[in-house]
This record gives sequence, C-alpha cells and structure tokens, in this order.
Amino acid sequence: MLRELLSAQDRQNELLEELVNQLGAAHKQRATELGQWKQANPHLAHSCRMAAEALGKVQAEFLGSLTAEINANYESLLDGEFMLNEFVDRFGPRMAHLNGLLQVLSQLSATPNPTGATNAP
Repeated sequence: MLRELLSAQDRQNELLEELVNQLGAAHKQRATELGQWKQANPHLAHSCRMAAEALGKVQAEFLGSLTAEINANYESLLDGEFMLNEFVDRFGPRMAHLNGLLQVLSQLSATPNPTGATNAP
C-alpha cells in the first residue's frame, strides 16, 4: 500500500515538473516576443509607458471615489440587494475595463530608465 502511494506521489511530482516546465517555456516565449516588439516599436512602447502612468493616476482617482461610495453607503449596500447590484453595475465594468487597459499598456510599455531619462532614441 505504501509503495503504491509513493509511486502515485512520484508520478504526481513528475507531472507537476512537466507542467512547470511548460508554463515556464510559454512565459519565456511571451517575454521574448514582448521584448522584440518593444525593440521594434520604441516610440510606441514609450507612449504606452506614458499612457499607463497617466491611466494609473486616473485609476487612483477612480478607486478613491469607489471607496468613498462604499464608506458612505455601507449600510444600504449590506442590507439591500438592489443597492449592491446598482453599485456593482455602476463601478464593476469600469473597474474591469480600466484594469484590462492598464495591464495591456503596462505589458507593452518601455521599462522606465533608472536614471530618469526617457527611453526614446
């Protein structure tokens, strides 16, 4: 019985190693492709960085209004399904889209230069 358990655990470990290797390879491939795109489009990558930073500030303001709304209407959000649904309808899609845009812009953006200089050639 113990040998069977050890054998099954060894097989699970092998499968996990394969999975980690495949995920690592896919991640490396994606990172390589993004790096190549950034090198081929340095101006656009820099524009994406600037846009991501600006949109990050917009997101901070949006989160401020969202948290203020929650704090001001906590009781009604807790007690009323209608109010909670209205809140989610009002803030949810915008939050999801904003996060998606920020993620794309951040991935495509040029890495900020530690000296503070721009990445533009």
